[in-house]
Amino acid sequence: MSHGGKLVHAVREILVKDNSSQAGNVGRTHAAGRIIREAALVAILGAAFAFAANQVSPLGLALTRDYFPAGTASPAQPAVAGTNSGAVTPAQFLAEQMKEKGLQLLEDGKAARLFHDPRFKQDIIVFIDARDEEHYQQGHIPGAYEFDPYRPEKYFDTVLPVCQKAEQVVVYCNGGDCDDSESAAILLRDVGISNQKLFIFGGGITEWTANNQPVETGARNSGNLRKPNP
Repeated sequence: MSHGGKLVHAVREILVKDNSSQAGNVGRTHAAGRIIREAALVAILGAAFAFAANQVSPLGLALTRDYFPAGTASPAQPAVAGTNSGAVTPAQFLAEQMKEKGLQLLEDGKAARLFHDPRFKQDIIVFIDARDEEHYQQGHIPGAYEFDPYRPEKYFDTVLPVCQKAEQVVVYCNGGDCDDSESAAILLRDVGISNQKLFIFGGGITEWTANNQPVETGARNSGNLRKPNP
């Protein structure tokens, strides 16, 4: 073959390869385009389905509402009914929490007044200590009955008849963030003690000792009293 023929043959091979390459590129372009179109279709269908579900659901968002208005501050504690402002004291907030659970919070200072009431000696007013035995033995309100809400079966035989007879039942624990008194009160309520005579002493033994009230150690009516500081 002449040099001219070889050159023509080489050019033809280049053209064939170039055409094959272009065809492959076109095929890949078509495939990529098809994938993009399918993805867009899925996104559109998903958005339409979400919109329809939002409209039907009772928990759906109102699309015209601004959920994040400018200058919005974090929500404050709810105002307590009967107050002149939105400010809520810790005692008021605790009282509202008790109210939501159907419980009554004893007013400040009333625990000591009930303890010194003559009816206390007659078990017409009863104090219930909702802490465990170890803490009870270390010091409790004199004459208080032990009632650990995590072992109620151990104390029901003693505590239930007393609570049924009493006109007022004051339940306490350590105070502060201790909620064992709430658990004990709910247990007593669930077994038939009237909610009207159940009260939570929110300050608990911590407030009691801080106010220099007498504390009894050991068993109930042991006579081992720590007298208040002069």
